[in-house]
Amino acid sequence: MRKLTPGLAAKLAIDVIVGGLICGPLAFLLRLDWVLGRYNHAAIVYTALSVAALVALEFVFRLPWRAWRTSGTNDLVHLFKALFFYGLLLSSIMFLMPPDLTVPRSVPVIHDLIAFLALGGVRLASRLRYEKVPPARSRQVRPKRVLIVGAGEAGMMIAREMMRHPEAGLSPVGLLDDDPSKRRSFFLGLPVLGAIDDLPDVVPERKVEEVLIAIPSAEGALVRRIVTLAIQADVPYRIVPGVYEVLSGAVSISHIQEVGVEDLLGREQVTLDTEAITGFLKNKRVLVTGAGGSIGSEIVRQVCGFDPARVLLLGRGENSLFEAENSVMTDFSDVPYETVVADVRDRDKMDKVLGSFRPQVIFHAAAHKHVSMMEKNPDQAVLNNIGGTMVMTELALKYGVERFVNISTDKAVNPASVMGATKRVAEMAVREAASGAKEGRSFVSVRFGNVLGSRGSVIPLFKEQIRRGGPITITHPDMKRYFMTIPEAAQLVLQAAALDSNGTVYVLDMGKPIRIRDLAEDLIRLSGLEPYEDIDIVYTGLRPGEKLFEEILTAEEGTRATAHSKIFSAGQDEIGEDFHCLLDQVLKAAALNDGDEIFRSIRQLVPSFRSEGTMSEGTPALDKGEPR
Repeated sequence: MRKLTPGLAAKLAIDVIVGGLICGPLAFLLRLDWVLGRYNHAAIVYTALSVAALVALEFVFRLPWRAWRTSGTNDLVHLFKALFFYGLLLSSIMFLMPPDLTVPRSVPVIHDLIAFLALGGVRLASRLRYEKVPPARSRQVRPKRVLIVGAGEAGMMIAREMMRHPEAGLSPVGLLDDDPSKRRSFFLGLPVLGAIDDLPDVVPERKVEEVLIAIPSAEGALVRRIVTLAIQADVPYRIVPGVYEVLSGAVSISHIQEVGVEDLLGREQVTLDTEAITGFLKNKRVLVTGAGGSIGSEIVRQVCGFDPARVLLLGRGENSLFEAENSVMTDFSDVPYETVVADVRDRDKMDKVLGSFRPQVIFHAAAHKHVSMMEKNPDQAVLNNIGGTMVMTELALKYGVERFVNISTDKAVNPASVMGATKRVAEMAVREAASGAKEGRSFVSVRFGNVLGSRGSVIPLFKEQIRRGGPITITHPDMKRYFMTIPEAAQLVLQAAALDSNGTVYVLDMGKPIRIRDLAEDLIRLSGLEPYEDIDIVYTGLRPGEKLFEEILTAEEGTRATAHSKIFSAGQDEIGEDFHCLLDQVLKAAALNDGDEIFRSIRQLVPSFRSEGTMSEGTPALDKGEPR
């Protein structure tokens, strides 16, 4: 228990004086119409005993140790619980009083009620004083005048934080909100100055120096609208994190950040069935392949949050694996983990790893994903994406893995690239393994589109091109892609795994496709520049294996709803009797680096494969602006 410092002793004294010495006699006076009469002696004894009871409860419920200047709903609930027991003690005191010192039965009830009002009022008064009176050291610093867009919970949180911490140099002058019911209202003493569209008029009127977007659930179109208005008003703008970054709902000044392209895209918050995910991860040994990659490392982080028994990070690149390991060490120091540098294609090595670790859950994220590069190196796409998956599924069956989750891609649908086709075959290999799994085991694939900020995605590439002064290169002006954030993708992978339907290909709801050109223009503007004036955009032409528009499902597959609104299951296409023969065929061709045979075999495995390329056709154009 923390030492009772002078400050804590002062709060204890205030509580005892107000709640016991003042509220006790006051309860008698209210009950007896301000005339104690024959109850005078009883009131003195009752008050003394009530003070002793209050002192005891102050320590039991640790009331002095709770901060008054930040008191909120949780603190008042805690105070109510403490005073509920206080009321029981007061009633007990009444019955324990000597016969000659009777206490009216309603006195303890009145005492308890006014004590709650009084002690709660003391705490709220302390908070209001703290919020309204800045520290002396901060009064000399002229704070920046901030206009908050969004009069919801996040807006209130951030406004309150600014008032509590004037040393941060931010002073809220008012709020904007499109909700008509909030117009001409005041929140925390701040006026709602109008709707969002009033921003250009409010900025000069209130001498606003910064606009803060405080709508964590805002769609991309709304954020883009606010940013446009701020640019028109010639005022800087920032944003509080979205729902994926502030899952706890706690918003502070430290969370304020520059508006990113992820904010402009805006995606609906993912609601997770944490109970279901915990059910298959808690106290389980979990292996993640490709753990150094963008998706693999985030899956590791998400898994660590569900109290696994042990996590094994496996990858081929020691540098990226080292970074993932450091992340676990820093943020999940209580989670036991191991790190193994290994190639999923190495059957002997993987056999030893699984035989030693005995994983109960496997997330298979190891894969080659760059479309144009795999067009130039189809043998490596086959050996890694197909061969590596086969090794993992066969060993998972051998060692009785409970759940095997294969990370797939939208490029597996009607594939126009070797990468997409090999991922489609990998899905088929997982489904084939599912047919040999024992009851209670599940082998599934999870298919989704592009991930913002992942290695090789357009965002880092475009940022680097802007840094160099341009131009930004895009293959086609009409190219569209599905996007989601890395945390969202990882969360939904875990949720899909929790659905536990053996042999299923799950498809994530990717929302609306985004035009790559719009993405590039947004990034240029966020950099404080103008598209086509400061930074040009040039089009290089479609490369081998690229599509203008990615698909999540084929028409033949269809889709079915699952227990989660953002996850669907694809229909099952037939796997031919010659599947294993064709697999051996394509793997042998890849081992021999026979491009023509690779393409021929893949087309037999995946009839919808539309690539025209072969190894003999020459080297495709250099990789510029890969949209993944």
